[in-house]
Amino acid sequence: MPATKAQALVSGLTVMDADPAADAEALDRLALWALQRYAPIVAADPPDGLMIDTTGADHLHGGEELMLSGMVNRFFASGIAARAAVADTWGAAHACARFLASPTRVVPPGDQADAIRGLAIAALRLDAAIVNGLRILGFNTIGQAASASRAPLTLRFGPELGRRLDQAMGRIAEPIDPVRTPDLIEVRRAFGEPIAAAETIARYTARLVDQLCRMLEEKGLGARRVDLLFHRVDNSYQVIRAGTATPVRDVKRLTRLLTDRIETIDPGFGIEIMSLTATQAEPLMARQVISSLVGEPEADVSGLIDILGNRIGERRLYRFAPVASDVPERSVARVAPMAPDNGETWPDHWPRPTRLLAHPELIETMALLPDHPPVSFTWRGIRRRVRRADGPERVFGEWWKGDAELAAVRDYFQVEDDAGERYWIFRSGDGEHGETGSHRWFLHGIFG
Repeated sequence: MPATKAQALVSGLTVMDADPAADAEALDRLALWALQRYAPIVAADPPDGLMIDTTGADHLHGGEELMLSGMVNRFFASGIAARAAVADTWGAAHACARFLASPTRVVPPGDQADAIRGLAIAALRLDAAIVNGLRILGFNTIGQAASASRAPLTLRFGPELGRRLDQAMGRIAEPIDPVRTPDLIEVRRAFGEPIAAAETIARYTARLVDQLCRMLEEKGLGARRVDLLFHRVDNSYQVIRAGTATPVRDVKRLTRLLTDRIETIDPGFGIEIMSLTATQAEPLMARQVISSLVGEPEADVSGLIDILGNRIGERRLYRFAPVASDVPERSVARVAPMAPDNGETWPDHWPRPTRLLAHPELIETMALLPDHPPVSFTWRGIRRRVRRADGPERVFGEWWKGDAELAAVRDYFQVEDDAGERYWIFRSGDGEHGETGSHRWFLHGIFG
């Protein structure tokens, strides 16, 4: 509608001039951001989308569903409303992201045809004139166009409709032009004759890694994430992405991380170009391994962390770090395996269980109030008689975090049953005043 009419309907409406060039530039920057964090192949999908080929990289983010939810949440935290979908083809993912995702959608492999069949014809990325012409003829959904005779539609609208249908259904490939920037450190190798043998691919991978590490050394950098792209003769890509816990330019380590996953590559009719890119690099300074002739070198587990992270996913590897909080479940945080020490320590004036449950579990008890430990308790359907007990240790609520914690307290006890197993249980409340807690009992940890 005209801007004047919109301003009349909505008081205080802000009107801004469109800037397509700036929008395209911002979309390219967003594509480079996604390239460094999610997958080796990313392309802008104007005017408002990104195409990300996550093949070989989704396991690093905990799977497709976790990857999509994390991506959407990152955009939301930056003030960008986003929807995301995963499908076997670019066309199907494009359609599902805009018409089905709320805010994410994962289409099972091979189900892209069924997923998009009921969507509006506009989801096929067709020109507006073709969409309007199809609607005039009574075609409102993709399924209706797909089931109609192809020849009359091609004669009337040209080959574009059939090509988009075949691309979305996965009958023909759709070439991708991935985004790249001169700032990325990249090495390439083109072959006069396509290669396909795994041994040959591994040999040239080692050579590319050696060249990349030399370039990184010249710039004083170490790679945190490397992408190995295989350009096949059918104009499609195969990729391997490897990440490291710390900046690395060790040729043997990077070569191993990449060659361990060569079996996932399908060379098809052959690979004509291999390119290796450090999509994420950080400064790497030389450090002294030992300080004296009799000194022992520090144990370096980063190599093991890199191998495990690339096999099971980076998000599944973590370590626990202390947090300044007296509330037990808040005193532990998950951090990256190689994250620096924050200097915090856990309190040592009272023993803590070797296994702390993520959430305290309700137990049934027989106890004398207010200061006595239970005589027995039932946890997960098994009744345990308490033979020894120590406590209570009183933990107060963190009053600065909410009004509900102003008076909240917990009384913790260490108890031992007849089998010699020791548990960490607590009563919510002081046993006398109702505002301090529910006075129910919970099991929170197990001593080794």
